[in-house]
Amino acid sequence: METATSIKNRIVERIAQWSEQHLSHKQSILILSFIVGIGAAFAAQTLKWLIHTIENLLTSHFDVTHANWLFLVYPVIGIFLTALFIKYIVRDDIGHGVTKILYALSRKKGKIKSHNCWSSVIASALTIGFGGSVGAESPIVLTGSAIGSYFGRLFNLNHKTLMLLIGCGASAAIAGIFKAPIAGLVFTLEVLMLDLTMASLLPLLVSSLTATCITYALTGTDAMFSFKLSDPFIVERAPASIFLGIACGLISLYFTRAMNSFEQVFGRWKNMYARLALGGTVLAILIYFFPPLYGEGYSTISTIINSTDGADINTVMNNSRFYNHQEYLLLYFGLIIVFKVFATTATNGGGGCGGTFAPSLFLGCISGYSFAVIWNMFTPFGVHVPLSNAALLGMAGVMSGVFHAPLTGVFLIAELTGGYDLFIPLMIVSASSFLTIRTFEPNSIYSMRLARRGELLTHNKDRSVMTLMTLDAVIDKERPVLSPEMTLGQIVQIIAQSKSIHFAVCDRKGCLLGIINLNSLRKIIFRSELYRMYTAEQLMQKPSAILYTEQSMPTVMDTFQSTGAGTLPVVDQENIYVGFVAKSHLYSLYRQIMKDFSEE
Repeated sequence: METATSIKNRIVERIAQWSEQHLSHKQSILILSFIVGIGAAFAAQTLKWLIHTIENLLTSHFDVTHANWLFLVYPVIGIFLTALFIKYIVRDDIGHGVTKILYALSRKKGKIKSHNCWSSVIASALTIGFGGSVGAESPIVLTGSAIGSYFGRLFNLNHKTLMLLIGCGASAAIAGIFKAPIAGLVFTLEVLMLDLTMASLLPLLVSSLTATCITYALTGTDAMFSFKLSDPFIVERAPASIFLGIACGLISLYFTRAMNSFEQVFGRWKNMYARLALGGTVLAILIYFFPPLYGEGYSTISTIINSTDGADINTVMNNSRFYNHQEYLLLYFGLIIVFKVFATTATNGGGGCGGTFAPSLFLGCISGYSFAVIWNMFTPFGVHVPLSNAALLGMAGVMSGVFHAPLTGVFLIAELTGGYDLFIPLMIVSASSFLTIRTFEPNSIYSMRLARRGELLTHNKDRSVMTLMTLDAVIDKERPVLSPEMTLGQIVQIIAQSKSIHFAVCDRKGCLLGIINLNSLRKIIFRSELYRMYTAEQLMQKPSAILYTEQSMPTVMDTFQSTGAGTLPVVDQENIYVGFVAKSHLYSLYRQIMKDFSEE
């Protein structure tokens, strides 16, 4: 009796055979991108439905006139359930979704574990539904990319095609959850660092449009946030847009740096329950005093961008101790800006699952609104700034700064709100924010962890190719190892049976003592009377340089360049000999990966 796995393999084999006979490679990729778009769209809508269902069940009965003590309980329960789900069911790390995608692209040849097709959906729904101050977008991007990776591995596609399908999944996820096909495409190109070629553009478009159309069919064609432009952009507001962009860039820098520092605090706590206690306590207290920090914060965004110069803005203070105290609105927003990063980090650090997409939009909206209020107090240049417009622009500004993705910020906000008439100020704010944060931080919140380890793909093809290379792939581990007490005669016998000219001399523990180069023995190798006079210890030389297993490929390449060596030994961090690397093998691998990377 056939097993389910064997039946699946047989079906996949038949489909692969049929496609080879009837379809070109490009046509097959387009069909797969269409399928990936469908899968990502349904995953996105499932996640949104789960989040909203859980949140409504828990909070719909709250009295808005005062703080509710359940805010101290729900987030802790959510993080606890998520942590248990991850530890005992998933049994794998699923946090930092986009970072995991970047790592899979650079170090795992595009392979994302299959459980990510569903695990992030369940984990983030529990986290956010119970109040976790994070977004659903990063988990759903990981889910979409995992779907793309699954189909790529299912049909044994090559590395470059696998990377493309991962990008298709990410594009579809963004398009599906936001109804923003252009933003999905641009996000993949900007954040995931995929090259824009005609071979990649069409599959990405197919996935994004497929996911958007399915979302339209399920939820309607209205923009995610309703926005009516009542005050069109005028050129006199350009200076205000520039200053807003600079402010957003600085806030993005604060958010990125603070999150990175706070994450390290949680990283030092090895016990799961200790992290849960710390994260849950911080998150619960912050949500109790600042209820807008509960969940994604999209209801707060809707309230702000639809307020008419302050009308109904006080509703953002519902369920808090600030209720009906609109005179403290700026203070309230200022505290939220300061504490949002701690709420987000506490959620993930405590054991929850979520991303920084929604937090950046939330933070940007409040920052933009607050900026406009302060600006209108003094009206520099005699120009008044509409509050709702500024909130919208702030969303684009902070997103551009946090993710280092100005085009994503522009198109996403335009598509989210239908605010296409604000393209010029959106571009001004996004560019200003991006330039500001780039002055202080060269990497986005997603890529900074990988960049520090030299594991990040960039749009620089040379550096990307070296990132995709691994030192282990070119190490020759089969060469015989010499001991220091070996005589010249014994060495000659070993050399005669080897094609190599470089040999390592190691002690009994395997530590590298030196190397012997066959060329340096030519004068004595044929004098048998010397065979017992010399030992390996006397004949060995210090290598011109030593490579380490943890070194990045740019560093390895630079070492060969500076020394002029053709072959160098490799050791681990404890000086245990591993093997030799030949420069010719390095360049051969480089050329092969460059060829694969550059093919249409």
